Amino acid sequence: MSEKTIQEMQQEVDKYISQFKEGYFSPLAMLARMTEELGELSREINHFYGEKPKKSTEKENTIEEELGDMLFVMICFANSLDIDLQEAHDRVMEKFQTRDKDRWTRIEEE
Repeated sequence: MSEKTIQEMQQEVDKYISQFKEGYFSPLAMLARMTEELGELSREINHFYGEKPKKSTEKENTIEEELGDMLFVMICFANSLDIDLQEAHDRVMEKFQTRDKDRWTRIEEE
C-alpha cells in the first residue's frame, strides 16, 4: 500500500461518498456513527487487553480494523463540515507544543 497524505485520504473518501445520492450524513448522525465505531473499538480493546473476553459466537475483529473504521468516519465527519484535517492537526500540535511543552518528563531529562 502506498503512503497517503491526510488531504489525499480526505479526497479519496470524498470521491467515494460523492458517488451516492445520499452523500454525507448530518453532523448528528455522523456523531452517532462515530460513537458506534468507538464502542466497537472499545469491545476489541476489552477483548484483547481487558477482563471481558468475547463469546464464541461473536465476530472476531481487529483493533486495526476498528481504528480504520474510526478514521473513515472521522474523515467523513471532517469532509461533511468542510474541515481540513491537516490544518486541524497542525493547530492541535502547535497547542501541545506550546501549552503543554513542559507538562511531561522528556526522555533526555531522565
